[in-house]
Amino acid sequence: MPVYNKLVRDRIPEIIDSTGKRFSICTLNNEQYIKELKNKSREELEEYINAGNDKDAIEELADLLEIIHALSECHGASYNEVEEVRQKKAEKRGGFKKKIFLVEVEDE
Repeated sequence: MPVYNKLVRDRIPEIIDSTGKRFSICTLNNEQYIKELKNKSREELEEYINAGNDKDAIEELADLLEIIHALSECHGASYNEVEEVRQKKAEKRGGFKKKIFLVEVEDE
């Protein structure tokens, strides 16, 4: 039986069960959950980086967004609160829409 040892979406056990396959799961405590969400974010970011087309890239961005929603809750905030912080930072420092690439800054 393959061993995965990774965080999965909530309905994955139900989906596996519908195939008649045996599996084992456990429920993480909050500390373990945050650690595994961080691991999952790295996994999904890597999949986004390696996406070969726009459709696959959007799929991976959706996965990353799901993780951001979960992490927001772990840190006592709603996704909307995180979005408000993002907007304030964008107003103060800008976003990334202008595609500006800083090459160097003169030292004093």
